[in-house]
Amino acid sequence: MSTSDPGDRVPSPGDLLLVDGRASVQFAGDRALRFRVVSVSRQPTYPGWVWLTGYVLNRRGEAAARREVYVQLAGLRRHPAPRPVNASGDPVLRGVTTADPVSAGGRARRP
Repeated sequence: MSTSDPGDRVPSPGDLLLVDGRASVQFAGDRALRFRVVSVSRQPTYPGWVWLTGYVLNRRGEAAARREVYVQLAGLRRHPAPRPVNASGDPVLRGVTTADPVSAGGRARRP
């Protein structure tokens, strides 16, 4: 899938999508969901529609339920990856350790 408007491109396993009313009326309003694609069915459907299997993600970005959804390709949108959070809901900073040098000035130190 492209990062802007996917048009009628078929999603790939691993894609994180926003499935809302544009993809199917059953996901309109507060029934929209963030969906991590696991597989795409090759079963013939109506043109522009597809069966997707994957996981609905909760607010923390964790898989909450496995689902199969029938959606319009043109209505799918790529969803930005969720930011990881710890058990208390605070963001997790990756790649930063206390051993990393921190510069508060305008000039970088050279080794």
